[in-house]
Amino acid sequence: MSVRHISIRMSGLALAVVAALHGAAVFAADNTGVTAGAAAPADASVTDKSKAKSLEAISVVAPGETIQVQSVSSVDIKALPPGSSAFKALDELPGVNFQSSDPWGAYEWSTQITLHGFDQSRLGFTLDNIPLGNMSYGVTNGLQVTRAITSDNLSAAEIAQGAGALGTPSSTNLGGTVQFYSADPDPVAGARVSQAVASDSTYRTFVRLDSGDFHGYSMYVSFNRADTGKWKGYGDQVDNQVNLKSLYQWGDGNRVSLFVDSSKRKEYDYQDLSLTSQRILGWNYDYWQPDWTSAVQTALAIQGKGAYPASLNGLPANYDKGDVNYYAGGGIRRDNLVGLSGQFALGSNATLNLGTYYHGDRGEGQWATPYVASSATVPIAMRTTDYGLDRTGGTASLNFNIANNDIEIGAWVEDANTNQERNYFYLNGQYTFLSDFYDSEQPFLRGFLQNYQTTTRMGYIEDTLHFMDDRLTVNIGTKALDVATTAKALVPTSALSGGQVTAKDNFLPQAGVDYKLDAHQDVYASYTKNMAAYGFLPFSQSQTSFDNAKSSLKPEESQTFEFGYRVQGAGFEASADAYFTHFTNRLLAVTPCSAVQTCSAIINNVGSVKSKGIDLALIWKPMEHMRWLNTLSYDNSKYQNNYLDNGVVETSGKYVVGTPVWMFTSALSYTLDGFTFNIDGKYTGRRYITYINDSSVPAYWLFNAGVNYDIGAVSILKDLSLGFNITNLANKHYFATTGTNGYVASDPNGYNQTLQAGARRQYFFNINAKF
Repeated sequence: MSVRHISIRMSGLALAVVAALHGAAVFAADNTGVTAGAAAPADASVTDKSKAKSLEAISVVAPGETIQVQSVSSVDIKALPPGSSAFKALDELPGVNFQSSDPWGAYEWSTQITLHGFDQSRLGFTLDNIPLGNMSYGVTNGLQVTRAITSDNLSAAEIAQGAGALGTPSSTNLGGTVQFYSADPDPVAGARVSQAVASDSTYRTFVRLDSGDFHGYSMYVSFNRADTGKWKGYGDQVDNQVNLKSLYQWGDGNRVSLFVDSSKRKEYDYQDLSLTSQRILGWNYDYWQPDWTSAVQTALAIQGKGAYPASLNGLPANYDKGDVNYYAGGGIRRDNLVGLSGQFALGSNATLNLGTYYHGDRGEGQWATPYVASSATVPIAMRTTDYGLDRTGGTASLNFNIANNDIEIGAWVEDANTNQERNYFYLNGQYTFLSDFYDSEQPFLRGFLQNYQTTTRMGYIEDTLHFMDDRLTVNIGTKALDVATTAKALVPTSALSGGQVTAKDNFLPQAGVDYKLDAHQDVYASYTKNMAAYGFLPFSQSQTSFDNAKSSLKPEESQTFEFGYRVQGAGFEASADAYFTHFTNRLLAVTPCSAVQTCSAIINNVGSVKSKGIDLALIWKPMEHMRWLNTLSYDNSKYQNNYLDNGVVETSGKYVVGTPVWMFTSALSYTLDGFTFNIDGKYTGRRYITYINDSSVPAYWLFNAGVNYDIGAVSILKDLSLGFNITNLANKHYFATTGTNGYVASDPNGYNQTLQAGARRQYFFNINAKF
């Protein structure tokens, strides 16, 4: 059984919509988004109550919220190079560390976000209240937001750095949450076209067609095609994406919305580096492709049949030259996402929100491995990790008011069927393309084939009370979360296990208070407890190890305390947030015995992490048409325990890997006579890349700039604008993503190849026309 044989479980509506979508001739347009000071779209999240407001597009103040909530709008996303991930805009907010080795933030092997000591595997992400999972590369419970929606069609993105709303449909949000909102269709019929060209033979075309409003009904359909050349090495990254959104509104607050996304993405990988390989081989070192001769020579050297290529001679004698470079790697993803939601007014003080969704993914990660031969003359084979995911789910909430109580009761359910397999295919010699092997060939060897069935059930209740003429807001609530995963090996394997694990907690409380000091200032405090589902991690050990560890396994948990102050004045807004988080039952694959003993690797509880820090943010308008954003973040996240892994690993008191202690951002924008100028800089502090902190990547500054000129109406065009962006303005060499191949306990020589180099200076030009 392989990925292509997994059944797709879709409703008739979803099948019809996707079929129509693939057969349609589509157009697209630039997204107007939400205006400064606007709240999130009404259908953005069927359970979200956030009402972040701002003087400009970016908001660092959310009056009345009992947790830290900040947001960016389409204005901020539009200022980025066309096609950029919305995370590039969120990276300007305090506490946010977003990394990617490409200038758009779209290359998935390298995308990484950390918040207050948590990596993205322990955060929560949604689009219009559709769970995106933890957006992992390995397709376990969701998909990247760049595949879920074209960035041009986003209206806003909202981040809760410490803890998300109680009803957020996520089973991984030990830390914060990020909620993305799709733009509604334009009320006036029209078309928009955006064309961009950039460095390294990059081009991108985006087209959108809006129907306009017709008796309450409106819709748009868009198409995006991007071919972005790699900034070093061979290959490119190609994305084709279709979005459709239709909306029907009637009465006072009633609406039904359908969102459909179809995405196909192929990307050539960038070679992972180590501190030593970068120092010896340079920042521009990449895969051998298309140099087949050197790749074959490397494979033969691994087998003891010759010497490594001379270009590797500068590496230390004890460096594993067989792993410093491979011939090629790449990723393929195909996604279909359908979401149907409704908001219904039930009288004057009650609202019912309903949502249902389907997500299907077929994907493949490719690696030309020198450790398995195709034949006596071809010492390299194609190793693929194939993915198949089908998940369906629904959300519901009822909001009503009794006296001074705003009560919300809600639920989230999801069923997911996932297959993952490891296959090997013959290679006949040199190749220079990404091929869908699982579509056309049978493997000569299969490493594993696992099936996972996951059921998620969540229910919650929350009461928000208003006192003292709404100056004092108190909210209390709790949720119950039950996530069961059953794994089954469909072919014999010794590397993975089968069985069932359940993460369950019927009392996960959240409480908070906000007090308005006056019309412009408020203070808040909150407490949140969260639990994370196990995911597939417990099954990544032998069957014996799984059976022995299962009874003592506990799900990861976190408790977060937040305290903050917010102020809005004439021409400025500011916030200060302090937090403390206790993260317990941290799970890690270890060999829990001394170096002189023999024992099996297991998934083990290696203790806890304590995080404490401060986020500061200020938006200042010193003059008309000028905005200056400054943020400062301090995060002290440290492991609290030592653990056994072939001996004692002394991590107690060490900083959490991949998380900078200090970050600072400054972004200035100015508008004059149709021109908008933007310049921003961010300082990212040192990040440790080993658990005992004996290896790290250095701190760096990164600067970007852009200018947009809105020409206005020209002939048949309603609007015409030109844009120019430069990323990495100073052409800085730096390490972007860390931990792409995981972290190790110790690496004092800097040999672990788990780093991605950041992109060099890039230039972008785009033209946008509205008809």
